[in-house]
Amino acid sequence: MLNTTLCYIKSGNKILMLHRTKKKQDPNEGKWIGIGGKFLENESPEECMLREVREETGIELAHWSYRGIVTFVSDEWEGEYMHLFTAETDSECVIPCDEGELCWIEEDEVLSLNLWEGDRVFLDLLKKGEPFFSLKLSYKGSKLEEAVLNGKIKV
Repeated sequence: MLNTTLCYIKSGNKILMLHRTKKKQDPNEGKWIGIGGKFLENESPEECMLREVREETGIELAHWSYRGIVTFVSDEWEGEYMHLFTAETDSECVIPCDEGELCWIEEDEVLSLNLWEGDRVFLDLLKKGEPFFSLKLSYKGSKLEEAVLNGKIKV
């Protein structure tokens, strides 16, 4: 299983989103996601998230919250444990990202973007202020088959 991080960074009423348009053979191609990536050897979830945010955006986060773990199961891709974070920043200044276009999106417009179906589930949990959670998302191809929140079937 892969270990990855994903962070949703907020500035005022906007959330920094990455439109994945530049990477070859990208399972996220064309999708909008938060900021993150794969763990390096011996990294903690927090160290990975901070490094990925710095590398992809140039933002140095001072404060963040570890919000949950999302387990991805797929009939096409390797399984993944994604460590989910939220953070806030005062600066909307970002560097160019080699994985896609970074855009500050109004919070109430994020769900209208081309997102993975399962991302809608955890974005809703984040918005509602759900305490630390475990979410298992099972996909068949690109279709979400099941979502299990804290051991209970949600979808």
